Amino acid sequence: MELHDIWFILIAVLWTGYFFLEGFDFGIGVLTKLLARDRRERRVLINTIGPVWDGNEVWLLSAGGATFAAFPEWYATLFSGFYLPLLLILVCLIVRGVAFEYRVKRDEERWQRNWEHAIFWCSLLPAFLWGVAFGNIVRGVQIDAHKEYVGSVLDLLNPYALLGGLVTLSLFTFHGAVFASLKTLGDIRERARRTATVLGLITAVLAVGFLGWTQLDKGDTSSLVAMIVAVLALVAGLVMNRLGREGWSFAFSGVTIVAAVAMLFLTLFPNVMPSSLNESWSLTVSNASSSAYTLKIMTWCAGIATPVVLLYQGWTYWVFRKRIGTQHIADAH
Repeated sequence: MELHDIWFILIAVLWTGYFFLEGFDFGIGVLTKLLARDRRERRVLINTIGPVWDGNEVWLLSAGGATFAAFPEWYATLFSGFYLPLLLILVCLIVRGVAFEYRVKRDEERWQRNWEHAIFWCSLLPAFLWGVAFGNIVRGVQIDAHKEYVGSVLDLLNPYALLGGLVTLSLFTFHGAVFASLKTLGDIRERARRTATVLGLITAVLAVGFLGWTQLDKGDTSSLVAMIVAVLALVAGLVMNRLGREGWSFAFSGVTIVAAVAMLFLTLFPNVMPSSLNESWSLTVSNASSSAYTLKIMTWCAGIATPVVLLYQGWTYWVFRKRIGTQHIADAH
């Protein structure tokens, strides 16, 4: 196996970790409007991710940085062709982070309500747009012989990519509902479980359609196995949720995300960005990668830094592992 193949796998792992962790972040943000009944309950939901949301975004920075260093041609074509949707995602992530910090800086109802709107929309839009982006990457976009994207923004809004956006939005929100049931107490915990059941059923319908479409269009045996694992894990997550086993339900919803993302990367390889104009113009792991020496240095750096990141992030989750409820929210908040 060549170094560029290894780095394709590592980037797939980074994106998988990002969607697993940031997925329930986005889901909690959406649920601040769908699940919480008042400002105190919204505060409970926000507090479930308060200690970890910024650490989860490190995975996005790592995935983007690794793509830039290991596959500069892929990075250049992707960020130029998908400039507007990726810029919108970036703006949403910035505003969302500010909203988490600024919401409680003043007691005025209008101030807090506006920041709560920002949390909701800046969680919903990225959750949807990431699915649209990856749907287009897997489907293929208009790349010419010079490795440049020559399509328009409207070309990205095709039925396959839009369905992919609905899948990521529903799956992340389901993942967030299961996480909320795992981290909360009292009535909000029970309502989170009921909400997760509804969201899981919606996700199952959308995911089967999207993954089935992907398999029929570009799949092989390995992607079929990943698809089956994703569907079975989603069903298992729904069953565990109904039984009140929140830990197992969260684990299986996470496996669903991991298997679904793995399927997309399996159908993509050895391409990193297929061309819909001419297959020979596609960006691949070989023609889009950096030099072997660059990849070798990156491998050593990743081997040293990655265990450290995993250790401190795992420690953070362990420290903030307890459940919270409305009784833990001070009246001033």
